[in-house]
Amino acid sequence: MVEVNRLTDLVDYQQGSVVSRTIIKEKTGTVTAFAFDEGQGLSEHTAPYDALVHVIDGEAKITVSGETLELGQGEVVILPANQPHALEAAQRFKMVLTMIRS
Repeated sequence: MVEVNRLTDLVDYQQGSVVSRTIIKEKTGTVTAFAFDEGQGLSEHTAPYDALVHVIDGEAKITVSGETLELGQGEVVILPANQPHALEAAQRFKMVLTMIRS
């Protein structure tokens, strides 16, 4: 069955938490929606594949290889494979993370 959803409705904010919901999970890649409460984040890490971050609500600080970027609703950034990156909620924000494994 085909279902239509609003991206911002896929995950809800929870106080003091990071919430995620896997939308697609295949051998070839994943699509995951996240909701970050203000002050929450993901510590610096690397991934073996490129990833696309699409901010769908709020504002995020995303650091890639030591460079901090501020993204708002509707903006995207590619996190290059094997480059250290971290995310922080400057205010509550939601994003969709798309990772293609190749």
